[in-house]
Amino acid sequence: MTIAKRAQDIPPFHAIAFFQQANAIEAEGHHVVKLSLGEPDFGAPPAVREAMREAMDGRPLSYTPALGLPALRQAIAGFYRDKHGVEVDPARIAITTGASSALLLVAAATTDPGDEVITADPSYPANQELVRTFGGTIVSVPTTAESRYQLDAASVEAAWTERTTAVMLASPSNPTGTSVPPAELAAICALARERGAWRIVDEIYLDLADPAPDGTPARTVLASDPDAIAVGSFSKYFGMTGWRLGWVVLPKVLVEPVERLAMHYFLSASAPAQQAALAAFTPESLAISEERRLELAARRRIVLDGLAEIGLHVPVEPDGAFYAYFDVTSTGLDAWTFCERVLREAHVALTPGRDFAAATANSHVRLSYAASRAELAEGIARIGAFLETLRAKR
Repeated sequence: MTIAKRAQDIPPFHAIAFFQQANAIEAEGHHVVKLSLGEPDFGAPPAVREAMREAMDGRPLSYTPALGLPALRQAIAGFYRDKHGVEVDPARIAITTGASSALLLVAAATTDPGDEVITADPSYPANQELVRTFGGTIVSVPTTAESRYQLDAASVEAAWTERTTAVMLASPSNPTGTSVPPAELAAICALARERGAWRIVDEIYLDLADPAPDGTPARTVLASDPDAIAVGSFSKYFGMTGWRLGWVVLPKVLVEPVERLAMHYFLSASAPAQQAALAAFTPESLAISEERRLELAARRRIVLDGLAEIGLHVPVEPDGAFYAYFDVTSTGLDAWTFCERVLREAHVALTPGRDFAAATANSHVRLSYAASRAELAEGIARIGAFLETLRAKR
């Protein structure tokens, strides 16, 4: 028997490995401050939890249509209209088992062997592995603090070849928490569209992004490029990570192919989760989710001020999501060693840049501020004490 080459070659996800190490340390009786995973500590809004209890009252729970419950697709379209000011045909929306499945379907529908997909370095590793699964090649473009660790039109054009078939972006991004400025995003999409390439934009953190200077919500890519592929999720803004529910807005030409792929890959997303998710769009739930966005912004300030105080540099201040990507060069340790020692000696779990980047793999560390204010303060204090010990030994 032979294990498939893709399964042998795929790298580990180090954030999970550090999380597992943290659990092992906790099992020994220690309190570990977990700042490694992107999982909000809020949970789903109360109305969503209540709707799930109602859905699980013993009634039959059949498969839904492969593209999801019509009512939920309509509700998501209404969310785009009411919050983001864009009209989206519900028929273009597919409900998936988390944003990861949305990206899987998109990769399957748009990638052939030999195709090149341009993405930023750093970026979320799983998205890249999905492209590779279908024989595509990731063209990872190194970015800098000057570009907010995001692609711009000039870097996309420089990386373009005759084999380029898609540009994949995330705004805001994991691990940096930075967004592509709206004008730059529009320019990137215009370039790709003119050359007949797909524009795939991971927007799972969009509704956790800071508003524009005029107070309007952060702009979806669909505002400037209605035919882009936009991926959304209930995990982050609505705090529903374990519910495994996401969606993707597709250009019309992809709806039928994605529907057929979904039928074969997973039939449909969870019926009770879809039914409960309708309650995420009630005025009560939306108000709670917005309060949580503001809370995460306050937590960001705690982290940025705390890191600065203990001498750890964040080259680009995040404007969304719940991550800070900081530079550990000044410590004299590479990022992996820094994370290992901080976990072992200070009992704080972080994620080294190796998961997300080549250019900053050894110099940067991701901190998730999805934890409570108390845990964040404790984590920063412990890291600061570790650094004091480290400096004293020099």
